[in-house]
Amino acid sequence: MTSKDTYTKIFLKQGDITLSDVNLKIYSRLWWQNNRQKNSGGLRLTEAGFDYLNGKLDIKFYEVHLPQDFKITTHTIIFLDKFIDCPYYLTTNSIFLTGEKKSMELYLFSGDLYKYGLTKAMSRFS
Repeated sequence: MTSKDTYTKIFLKQGDITLSDVNLKIYSRLWWQNNRQKNSGGLRLTEAGFDYLNGKLDIKFYEVHLPQDFKITTHTIIFLDKFIDCPYYLTTNSIFLTGEKKSMELYLFSGDLYKYGLTKAMSRFS
């Protein structure tokens, strides 16, 4: 699993931005929703991060539509933080993922992020 720092370094290099500790700190805060240091997870992008990856770097995103009446809760955010292992951007209607495999998994759950997270959590205990 790749960490946010590793992703940030790759994105800086691909965007021809000087790789330095200062730039790493600045762009990490600009591109990632969660700025805490973690070994895994926390790959939710900010709008600026999504725009940079999608626009400047032209990275492919897979869009999975959320159910029409779906409400994003704290539990949903925690599940995503734990179980999505690729950069993603979340809106009220969709989730955009860089990982094809994860997008297919979510698609199979009809975009219900809560059911997806609950199933993943339960499978860890079985």
